[in-house]
Amino acid sequence: MTTRRAVLASLPAFLATMQLAREAAAQAPGSQTQAAGGEPRRGGVLTAHMSGEQRILNPALRASTGVYVITSKIIEALVDLDAFGRPAPVLATSWESAPDGRTITFKLREGVTWHDGKPFTSADVQYNALELWKRHLNYGTQLQQYLDAVDTPDPHTAVFRYSRPMPLHLLLRALCDLGYVVPRHLFEGTNVLENPANTAPVGTGPFKFVGYERGQYVIAERNPTYWRGPAPLDRIVWRFITDRSAATAAIETGQIQLSAYNGIGLADLDRLGKDPRFTVTTRGSEANAFNNTLEFNHRRKELADLRVRRAIAHAIDVPFFLENFLYGQGKPAAGPIPSSSAAFFPADAKPPYPFDKRRAEALLDEAGYRRGAGGVRFSLRLVPIQNGEDVPLLATFIQQSLQAVGIRVEIVNYDAAGALRAVYTDWNFDIATGWHQYRGDPAVSTTVWYRSGSPKGAPWTNQWGWQSDKVDGLTDQAASETDPAKRKALYAEWLRAVNEELPIWMVTEREFQTVISKRVGNALNTPRWGSADWHDTWLAPG
Repeated sequence: MTTRRAVLASLPAFLATMQLAREAAAQAPGSQTQAAGGEPRRGGVLTAHMSGEQRILNPALRASTGVYVITSKIIEALVDLDAFGRPAPVLATSWESAPDGRTITFKLREGVTWHDGKPFTSADVQYNALELWKRHLNYGTQLQQYLDAVDTPDPHTAVFRYSRPMPLHLLLRALCDLGYVVPRHLFEGTNVLENPANTAPVGTGPFKFVGYERGQYVIAERNPTYWRGPAPLDRIVWRFITDRSAATAAIETGQIQLSAYNGIGLADLDRLGKDPRFTVTTRGSEANAFNNTLEFNHRRKELADLRVRRAIAHAIDVPFFLENFLYGQGKPAAGPIPSSSAAFFPADAKPPYPFDKRRAEALLDEAGYRRGAGGVRFSLRLVPIQNGEDVPLLATFIQQSLQAVGIRVEIVNYDAAGALRAVYTDWNFDIATGWHQYRGDPAVSTTVWYRSGSPKGAPWTNQWGWQSDKVDGLTDQAASETDPAKRKALYAEWLRAVNEELPIWMVTEREFQTVISKRVGNALNTPRWGSADWHDTWLAPG
């Protein structure tokens, strides 16, 4: 307890220092953060830690940081974010929206080839948009639901045509994560979900896929014909290490050089941050604020009752969990739009269900679920989706908290892929807990957790057996509104509605941390660096 208190006491200053560093970097025109000093060095193998494995390496089918960390170096999107968080050209070089917002034209980069030597053209973009993003990609199915056609007047022009207005700034921000392009010639006419290229990817990026050994590693090597020019690194190796203590040891002994998205145990973050060989920071992940989630299966009659869902939220002491389990990292969430999103966060928003055990007990009694034998009201099965160390910690805290109000909870553990299937495909859960990531605009990867209509099996979408005409209507209206002030007002109304109905609960609001060796150069220099392409990243001698 003494050590934990010491960590908690030092954390505010640590976080303040990180914030000042981010602000200073943002104010320096053209600034680039480098962990390693000196001139960029050619050669070397960068080894990155992966704490989980999703068994798919196709970001045009699976939107997830666990996929991007690997595949964004192999497969490219139309746009990415620059150091200041602005959309930057990648496979698209320019874009223009018609005044009515229903037609958006992309000019595509010329002279780009796939890793198998075939040319990249507008036909690839057309196929991905209509057949993968619109039909299969989690988040993409909602984003592109009103996409009617993609015209290809020439090999380097793609014209997106929508039946409802698509705000250009929304589409550009979304395409950083939901605009990865895979080769049409490898996917067309196949069962895209079973295609071998999902685990042996072919892209246009700075690194070419070499091999994937399940449970062990993925390897990619420098693409000598990359359109930006060959990358400094010879290879990147991603090692799957699920034991966080083992991952920390691998970093300390130099076997791996970085771990992004909270892959290292919370207890080691402060210690490694004081080691002069490493940087521990939230920088490089500013575009990916996240929440711990509690997801309800409304097919279960008890959970279909709003009073029960509210009782569960009131029964969980979130500030206590943050202080005593997460070393003070984060705060209780005011809903699915984080306070860091100035463009959309309502000024009056606050956490809707503060800890109140007495209120929780009263709501459960009112709903007709009084304590029975042994003080138990009913039992639930909880599936944790093992994104990070905090997920099983929250699962255990939920179990203990609900036991105190008479709800027995059994925790059912799977690996990450098994948990995703149980929750989003088989619907074989009562409650689940994992992560929601906010990507700069509610329509990118947030409203899809609440809007009905996503295909069964799409991860991190509304698979709860819950539907609201009001929420669906607000979701669609806000996504099509091109006036920024009106969009913000619509999302404030939307936030009130989802907090009121509580189909799922966003428990905490947090930022990801990266642990990285100071040998790594050109690092952490964009707000989604862990999911960026690393085309200019280099490694100093060890």
